[in-house]
Amino acid sequence: MKATFGAGCFWGVEMSFRRLEGVTDAAVGYAGGHTENPTYREVCSHSTGHAEVVEVDYDPARIRYEELLDAFFAMHDPTQVDRQGPDIGDQYRSVIFFHTPEQQTAAERAKAELEASGRFPRPVATRIEPAPTFWRAEEYHQRYIEKRGGAGGCAVR
Repeated sequence: MKATFGAGCFWGVEMSFRRLEGVTDAAVGYAGGHTENPTYREVCSHSTGHAEVVEVDYDPARIRYEELLDAFFAMHDPTQVDRQGPDIGDQYRSVIFFHTPEQQTAAERAKAELEASGRFPRPVATRIEPAPTFWRAEEYHQRYIEKRGGAGGCAVR
C-alpha cells in the first residue's frame, strides 16, 4: 500500500518513516502542484505549487495506516502554515495526500482527534487532499541523511 505525507523538509520525514516496522520503502519527491516533473530548484522557487513529500510503501499486515498518521503528526508541528522550524515556504506545508477513501476517513478522524485533544495551542493546519501525481525527487535527495551519516539539518522531531 502507498501513503503520501508532507511534513517539512523531506529528508528527515523520509528517515523517520523508514524507521517504522512495516514500512517497506520510502521515496522523497514532490506533489500537489501544477508543474510536471519539477526539479528541486523549481520547487524551491515557489512557482510550482508542489510540496516536498514522502511516498511511503507499507505492509498493512505489519503496520496500520493509523500508525503512519500517528508518526506523521508526531514528527512535525502540524499547526505551522508553510513552514517547519527554520524551513519557510509553501513546499514545507503539512499535508496528507490520501490514496483511498479509507485513508481519507482515517486522516480526517486523526486530525479531528488531535484538534480536540488540546495538545497544540493553535489549530491543526494540516491539509488533507486526494493524492496527485508523485514526482520522484532527484537521486541525490533519496536517503539523503542516511548517505551523510545522520547529518541533514532537517527540523524533524
